[in-house]
Amino acid sequence: MKSEKFIEIIPSFFEINLNIDKTGETIFKKLSNIIEFDEAFIYFTNPESLQLKYSYKNHNNYKTDTIFNITAKSKKRIFEKNGEIIKNNDDLLNTVGLGELNKKSYIMSKLSIKSTIFGIILLAKKEHNFYSNEDLIVLNSASSILSYILKDLELSNVFKIQLKALKDGIIEKQEAYKTIKEQNEKILEADRVKNEFLANISHELRTPLNSILGFSEILGTQIYGKLNNKQEEYVSDIKVSATHLLGMINEILDMSKIEAHAMKISKSIFPVSRAIDEVCNIVYPLAAKKHININKNFSEDFEIFADYQKIQQILYNLMSNAIKYSPENNTVDITAVLGKNNFKIAVHDNGIGIDPKYHGKIFAKFVQLDSAYTKKESSTGLGLTITKELVELHEGKISLISEVNNGSTFIVEIPQ
Repeated sequence: MKSEKFIEIIPSFFEINLNIDKTGETIFKKLSNIIEFDEAFIYFTNPESLQLKYSYKNHNNYKTDTIFNITAKSKKRIFEKNGEIIKNNDDLLNTVGLGELNKKSYIMSKLSIKSTIFGIILLAKKEHNFYSNEDLIVLNSASSILSYILKDLELSNVFKIQLKALKDGIIEKQEAYKTIKEQNEKILEADRVKNEFLANISHELRTPLNSILGFSEILGTQIYGKLNNKQEEYVSDIKVSATHLLGMINEILDMSKIEAHAMKISKSIFPVSRAIDEVCNIVYPLAAKKHININKNFSEDFEIFADYQKIQQILYNLMSNAIKYSPENNTVDITAVLGKNNFKIAVHDNGIGIDPKYHGKIFAKFVQLDSAYTKKESSTGLGLTITKELVELHEGKISLISEVNNGSTFIVEIPQ
């Protein structure tokens, strides 16, 4: 389904860089992977007009920055609807200069951040009745992501103008400071909008992903019919991929909460084995795919006083990392020890290891160490940052013992 394909390529949408590609070709290339079109246009709104900013193909009649006056009726449709499938003889097409395009099917979605609409995306196809409601849902979802990317580009252009003015001496130092202050305020506002957007889109994406995980789990039990070997392999791949993507989405959402100081902890008493066993069950498909054995090392169970979900998340981040960066047919060890005033949990792997000179950097946001092996693994670069924040919310600390090619041991210590 198109919606499932869209979920697969979501991370690549965040890699679009319009500072390099000013034609919008990258946007249209990404869109073409999930929805078909022969022509595509992106317009920005002005008070009484639309301005063509990007088009999929070069047209003599549809030049970039061409301005089209819009009627009150067309403006109402653009501002009141999330998107719509448009007939080929619709007045709106004449309004935006596409009356002579001679295509049979059109679909439109708005560009907006929160409730502020600043443009539209319009796609065209030569076949009659080509677009469906599923296409509209996918285009609306893609537009939500592209809205932030396009507005971020506009803000970047403001910074470039400011820098040029400073270099050329066009403005006095005092005025420069004032401009910088105003732009910094815009940066903070843009960052706030970004965090809200990421939180909202993460919530929306988790619902279908949970369904994919649930149904793949049911198929894997084979209670509704026997699967052949190839079907079992595909079902396992679906579950592993969905688990990985859900983890990335959760990391983005959690980072947004942390930066907004909205992350709270709720402590309770529970046996440490319960948290460890549940996390081991969750990461088992990831380990099984690489034939990695998980060893749980603690002589006796003990109770701890902590936030159960946060402890689970700490363990999941460390365990999934250990599995991800370990070679196949290997072992990951998890150890729990109760001390006099604290408890310790250690996760050890025999993987690629980390050079000691990087030990102080790996807990920073978006840091991904560059090596031939790590390039094979996709990641947001937020897992260890979030883990450290969650440990510190418990007034604890996290440390690392590691050398290149000698594995890694992450140690979490939380007071009791």
